[in-house]
Amino acid sequence: MPHLHMEYTANLPELNADVALMRLNNALVASGQFGAEFDIKARAVRVETFRVGTALGERAFVHVKLALLSGRSPEIKKQLSESLLAVVQDVCEWPTGVEVQLCVEILDIDRESYTKTAIGH
Repeated sequence: MPHLHMEYTANLPELNADVALMRLNNALVASGQFGAEFDIKARAVRVETFRVGTALGERAFVHVKLALLSGRSPEIKKQLSESLLAVVQDVCEWPTGVEVQLCVEILDIDRESYTKTAIGH
């Protein structure tokens, strides 16, 4: 816990997903909200087929979802959201002539039903 999902459109050639994930994970560690760095599970998915709105101009997006065990205050969630958005804004050179939308979503995972184990530690 937590689980971080980053989806980004294929028309962002300067976006290095591995670098982005490391920087996002570092921001989460720096927040002090998580017990151990190895609890953070992050993954990135490059979206080949996408559409942003209906206009014909070139558009792109990066969408970060952070799933957390329930119980954190709205203020903590807002701080996490803003820190992750700041990382994404600074993660690469954005292409000129492309309207890029960056967003972060914080999701609660039901604490009572979430289970986890580690093998080979």
